[in-house]
Amino acid sequence: MSLKRVLTGIVRSYDGTSDRAKDPKLKTRYYNLSKEKCFEEVSSTLKKIPGYKVLHEVASVGEITIEKKTSFGRTLDITVSVLGINPVRSAVDMYSASRGSFGDLGANYRVILHLFSVLDKKLSKYKIDS
Repeated sequence: MSLKRVLTGIVRSYDGTSDRAKDPKLKTRYYNLSKEKCFEEVSSTLKKIPGYKVLHEVASVGEITIEKKTSFGRTLDITVSVLGINPVRSAVDMYSASRGSFGDLGANYRVILHLFSVLDKKLSKYKIDS
């Protein structure tokens, strides 16, 4: 992780993905799956990752809320959104925020990268490189 990311994390306690993200690692991920199938795969994968607790799932909206405790005792709230682009294509976005004041020193950034690496391994045969 770069020094710039750590310095940004001193004042910012959130991070998220989007199509317009400047960092290519924080770009939206696309998969050749229907929204329902993609939601099932993402949900089952996230439940198996140690250290993360799935708090809430709304399949009709495509949102999963997760919680993670850091080694420093802070809590990160992560929202994973599964969006249907068309009947056979889905997008996955994430938003992670730390509870409390001050920055996170890049913890939210690292959490998003970790979750995407796990999902990319699980859904590698469906991933679309954009």
